[in-house]
Amino acid sequence: MSLKFGTSGLRGLSVDLKGEPSFVYARAFALYLFNSGLAKQGDKVLVARDFRDSSPEVAANCMGALKQAGLEPVDCGTIPTPALAHFGLKLNAASLMITGSHIPADRNGIKFYRPDGEIGKTDEAAIGAAAELVRADRGTLKFLPGDGEDRGAEAADLFLARNKALLKAGALKGLKIGVYQHSTVARDMFVDVITHYGAEVTPLGRSETFIPVDTEAVSPESIRLMQNWAREHGLDAIVSADGDGDRPLVTDETGTPLRGDLLGLIAALFLGADTVVTPVTSNSGIETAGDYRVERTRVGSPFVIAGMDEARAGGAAAVVGFEANGGTLTGSDFVVNGTTFTALPTRDCFLPVLAVLSRAADQKVALSKLAKDFALPVAAADRLENFATERSAALMAYLRGSAQNLDRFLTPIGEAAETSDIDGLRVTLKDGRIIHFRPSGNAPEMRCYVEAKTEEAAAELLEAGLNEIRNFKA
Repeated sequence: MSLKFGTSGLRGLSVDLKGEPSFVYARAFALYLFNSGLAKQGDKVLVARDFRDSSPEVAANCMGALKQAGLEPVDCGTIPTPALAHFGLKLNAASLMITGSHIPADRNGIKFYRPDGEIGKTDEAAIGAAAELVRADRGTLKFLPGDGEDRGAEAADLFLARNKALLKAGALKGLKIGVYQHSTVARDMFVDVITHYGAEVTPLGRSETFIPVDTEAVSPESIRLMQNWAREHGLDAIVSADGDGDRPLVTDETGTPLRGDLLGLIAALFLGADTVVTPVTSNSGIETAGDYRVERTRVGSPFVIAGMDEARAGGAAAVVGFEANGGTLTGSDFVVNGTTFTALPTRDCFLPVLAVLSRAADQKVALSKLAKDFALPVAAADRLENFATERSAALMAYLRGSAQNLDRFLTPIGEAAETSDIDGLRVTLKDGRIIHFRPSGNAPEMRCYVEAKTEEAAAELLEAGLNEIRNFKA
């Protein structure tokens, strides 16, 4: 069974998750909840899913396992992950999101939520250990799919109400916004919420076939598509999200995507955060872009959540976390527009989208100027797909093996001045450029992140880094 926990949830091939493994892990989650005192017999557990072909079958397997374990599954249908998490917090119920996020359709995954929020790394280990116990006792299991009470509309309405209270009435009036709908479960909510604030909305590119959109490394084909739409419709921005609606995508008026960490930064400023928690992959200019303290973490929402918990324990009162993909988490309550915007410690695409659009509307500036005015170092990122995990491990072992190894690898690129080993290997070169090599935690991919003074220099550095990765011989 080739399933493993990555940066956010359990991931594997769809063909595996459609079978007994998803049943086993859902049963293991039930065992974990019972053993940790987080649930008792008869408690509700929420289940939602994305639009992948495999997701309905995986969801049915999970609901069957939960029911067999003595829990009451609740079917929340196809809603964004943050909507599911928000509903779970309201009901004090654990939940499962069936999604592979941005990875290809031949893969899928399960995200796990305790009644008090997203699981952490220690929880992952406990669920994994419980799965071993369940497999050892599989003779007592009846591998049967199941269903649950349909409360999807209630969960969606609760999340819509949260987002429709964030800005003032008419806050986006005068803006022309495209919504790239593709196959994200956030597609109809985006249209509803943005229209609610007075913008003129144009739905674009709706697909009934799953399209994997990675908001952290937007494909050239997607960029060309959005640039054409921006010109054709005279748009001020295009917004979208990944498959399960927890990572935002926002373009400027030319259809060019804004960096995800800039979206998170603007959300933190919008809320008035006193502490920002973000992974090492986020832009190095964040530290000086606002009046807050910055804590850096490894990549993945569990690490950001742990960092937010530590910040609150240390006395921080207004904590926001975000990742380089733009997914924004709130670790504390905020009072916004006269109402309490309650903490939601899981990635959300709606908060950063609304924060950015409202800032552009308030300042009456184009999004390209809004981004330029922050004067952050130019950052870029991309990935090599189908890069075997064994090869990634060999590359990272080589780079970390000695200073001489790193120097040899970087010979066509530049000289290393300092390194950070928080997650992958982040190298600051002697000329001030930054290059960061990191294996994906969710798929057989190798990622490269760079920073430089100009777009041209960043693009050149990124291509050079990808070439060195591509040509590495284990």
